[in-house]
Amino acid sequence: MARKKTAQNINRRRGSRYPSQAHYEALSEFRYLIRCFLEFSQDAARAIGLTPRQHQALLAIKGFPVGHLVTIGDLAERLRIRHHSAIELVDRLSEAGLVQRIPDANDQRRVLLSLTGLADGYLAELSAVHLDELSRIEPILKKVLSRSTA
Repeated sequence: MARKKTAQNINRRRGSRYPSQAHYEALSEFRYLIRCFLEFSQDAARAIGLTPRQHQALLAIKGFPVGHLVTIGDLAERLRIRHHSAIELVDRLSEAGLVQRIPDANDQRRVLLSLTGLADGYLAELSAVHLDELSRIEPILKKVLSRSTA
C-alpha cells in the first residue's frame, strides 16, 4: 500500500515545478543521516547480542500505545514484512526468551505478544544509547529539514 501511495505522489508531482539544487542537497543529506543512524542502530544491537531485526521487533512491540494488545499482524505491519516472516521472527524471539505468546481470550485465532523482562532490559539499554545518538544529530536534522522546506 505504501508503494502505491508513493507512486501516486510522484505522478501528482510531475506537473509541479522541479526541486532546486538546495532541495536535492537537503534530501541527499537527510538520506545520509538516516543511513548513518541505521548503521549506528545495527551496530548497537549486535553489540549486545541481538540482530537488528530482533531489536526492531522489540521496539515495535514496546512502542505500541499502552493498552494496545499487539498481534503478530500488528508486528508485521510495523516492520513492513509479510505475516509468515513475522511468525518466524516471533518464533526466534520466543526461543531466545525475549517474547511471550499469549492466547487471546476473546479470539482463539489471535496470538498476543508480550516482552519478557530480558527483552525489556535489552531494549532499555539500546533505547538509551539511541536517544543519546538522536540528541547528538538533532541539530543537524533540524538544519537539513529546514532547508528542505525553503
